[in-house]
Amino acid sequence: MKNWKRMLVKGLIGLGLSSGAMAADYPEVDLQRAEEINMGRCFLCHGPDGDSASALYPRLAGQHHQYIAKQLADFQSGRRKSETMSSMAAELKPEEMLALGVFFEKKPTRPREARDADLAAVGRFVFHRGNEFSGVASCATCHGDKGLGTDRLPRLAGQVPKYIELQLKSFNQRERTNDNDVMHSIASKLTELEVKAVALYISTLD
Repeated sequence: MKNWKRMLVKGLIGLGLSSGAMAADYPEVDLQRAEEINMGRCFLCHGPDGDSASALYPRLAGQHHQYIAKQLADFQSGRRKSETMSSMAAELKPEEMLALGVFFEKKPTRPREARDADLAAVGRFVFHRGNEFSGVASCATCHGDKGLGTDRLPRLAGQVPKYIELQLKSFNQRERTNDNDVMHSIASKLTELEVKAVALYISTLD
């Protein structure tokens, strides 16, 4: 039995799943400080529980804490461009970025209902199988069959559709100035229909 469990864990790691995807394993952080920062600035756009208050802003609930911390550091350094987020992250300390990451990862997530089942079906196909005719790789190859990502790749499941669309377009036009190399090669081959379909399907994942 122990050997079976050990093999399962090794298999999950081989698939690129983070420890957070297997069990809650967080670093020691000041969650009270994270709550203060959230209610002082983050909640206006992302909602008090990271559930996004607008179609333009990403859902942070359930996102990997390492990924959130990295994005905040990139905003602070200017590696990822955004006047709003750069100002929000400007005075954050590394330990506060990590605390915010843990704070939001612990928040509950929920899938969204697809209003267009046919479009979501197209998105499901592209997400899991890509498009061999245009050379688009499947999203699941890196982000996993359920879109849960890893500690280095973002969780996509349940994300705001419009935000996904905007990021794919930014990658395509190289306006997204971090994490661009791989994603540009994918986004540049997606049609507008595929972008909208994948974004919609992703939002239904949990």
